[in-house]
Amino acid sequence: MQLGFREINKNIFKAYDIRGLYPQEIDDDAAYRIARAYVSIIKCKRVVVGHDMRESADQFAGATIRGLIDQGADVVPIGLASTPMYYFAVNHLNGDAGVQCSASHNPAEYNGYKMTGPGAIPSIALVDNETLYKKSCEGNFEEPEKKGTLHEKVDVLDAYCVAVLNNADIHDFEGLKLVIDCANGMGGHILPTLCSKVGNDPVRLYWRLDGSFPNHEANPLKTETMLALRDRVVDEKADLGVAFDGDGDRVAFTDEKGAIIPGDFVTALIARAMLKKKPGAEILYDLRSSWIVPEEIEKAGGKAIECRVGHGLIKKQMREEGGYFAGELSSHYYFSDFYTTDNGDLAMLNIIKMLLADGRPMSEIVAPLHRYFHSGEINSEVKDIPAVLLRLKDKYGAQAKRITEIDGYKAEFEDWWFNVRPSNTEPLIRLNLEAKTRAKMDEKVEELLKEIRS
Repeated sequence: MQLGFREINKNIFKAYDIRGLYPQEIDDDAAYRIARAYVSIIKCKRVVVGHDMRESADQFAGATIRGLIDQGADVVPIGLASTPMYYFAVNHLNGDAGVQCSASHNPAEYNGYKMTGPGAIPSIALVDNETLYKKSCEGNFEEPEKKGTLHEKVDVLDAYCVAVLNNADIHDFEGLKLVIDCANGMGGHILPTLCSKVGNDPVRLYWRLDGSFPNHEANPLKTETMLALRDRVVDEKADLGVAFDGDGDRVAFTDEKGAIIPGDFVTALIARAMLKKKPGAEILYDLRSSWIVPEEIEKAGGKAIECRVGHGLIKKQMREEGGYFAGELSSHYYFSDFYTTDNGDLAMLNIIKMLLADGRPMSEIVAPLHRYFHSGEINSEVKDIPAVLLRLKDKYGAQAKRITEIDGYKAEFEDWWFNVRPSNTEPLIRLNLEAKTRAKMDEKVEELLKEIRS
């Protein structure tokens, strides 16, 4: 079928996903074209489709489904779904592809896709987004022998909740006091069913689904989005605070004092639990993570593997190298025994299980991990990223004990390290730095930023 050429905004095609302002950057026609292009390229026949709670969800998902069907694919809709529930559904319902209509943690005005192949493998394992972009713009689609079929909607919520509880092997945490912030995102769809199955009634913060995000942005990486949770944990004398992002694949935590637990610390804590399930396993951690992560993995008998940033790359490496668990500084946690996908619910359940088994307050469990001083990610806008990277290599390369270039440039020294990575979508360099003392961290952050921004 010849739709004719149409220039679609290339900026919506990110490194791993597709997302942009709706309808200014990605509208229904673009959605229809992208859906047809995806089926045309990967030749899928049975596609599971879910969506989040955004105000544009029904219209956007409708245009997507029309495109899939017109290109000959049968569509199995699951309706409202978190991204982890959608990954489960692609496997549970034997889809050979899947499309989740969601812009993750992006603000209300956005929409987009997380697309997968069979087994919920990321779409970029089958087709790169550059190819998908070109095919969508061209609008030149082969006419299928027949259009696909739209099946009746399938509700997989109960099956999903049973599956994650069985995977974590936890079925009762009635005595634990939790405060959980869903940010008006998809956690509010999952958690009522999940918590009812374990006899727990958490203190609810923003569980009502609302794609306008009236209370705060659905991004727990931003400290300001955690303020209400931190205060409520202290007020309620709760054992643990939990914060989900908009589509439920990321989760962050606070201890009983309201202190935010860094995402890489959570990687270390869950890694311990996973190594009890599979002693000696390979555990992946992204190269921005603290030195404490490989130290704790190796202390627990595991093999620590440093990896690049990004869910598409991490899932690929886990599948190829047999990684059992992986964690990112950005609070994504990946489980090979749950379809090699990132899952905020499973991460939460593993932390809860650990907390119950340990018996100490969360702050005491975390305290020994505070061995170093981490800058967090600092962004700098630069005009010539390659020149900056070359300048840093020239200055620091000869002094470093270890150099890693799997994702940007990382140099490690006796008492500090830094990593600089170019953004995939913006003229930004992202700096992460850690040192054994706060004074050294402050000194080196100032030094690096001067080099980067000069």
